[in-house]
Amino acid sequence: MPDLDTTRFPVAVDAALREAGWQPGRWDMKQAELWADTLRAHVSPAGHRHSVFPSAVEAWAEFGGLDITAPGPGRQIAPAMIRFDPLAGLHLARTFADLGRSLDTEIAPLGEEADSQSVLAIDTEGRVYGLDHGGDWYLGHHIDTALTTLITGTRPTRLVHP
Repeated sequence: MPDLDTTRFPVAVDAALREAGWQPGRWDMKQAELWADTLRAHVSPAGHRHSVFPSAVEAWAEFGGLDITAPGPGRQIAPAMIRFDPLAGLHLARTFADLGRSLDTEIAPLGEEADSQSVLAIDTEGRVYGLDHGGDWYLGHHIDTALTTLITGTRPTRLVHP
């Protein structure tokens, strides 16, 4: 019988994750390490490098490779279709470094909204952000909270940089 533990995520979020192929205990560290190696090896033309740290690698191991579609309309805004692939942010090392500097942390890529309107990123504490043409957005203090924000169409908080 499949694991029916839905206490980690709200029911709609759990359903969307499972539809995408996630299940409790999913862990592909081999793929996460390949992404980490690729990101570490990439240097932008101006010399910017990606940060790689445990909270990012753990998120990649658990959710990497998933394409998640929301099961219904959003609460406040349209829900995001999420593609968990940190290489979607490969050429944004400077952007992530700039955001990290403004937040006094390091930032690593997570993936993107499937329509490529927003790039998703995580910091060393596990907080998740969205970066798009309209600004930088705080999606949650943890990957679980961010997934709930994105999948349920809850309005994220816009970051205001000094």
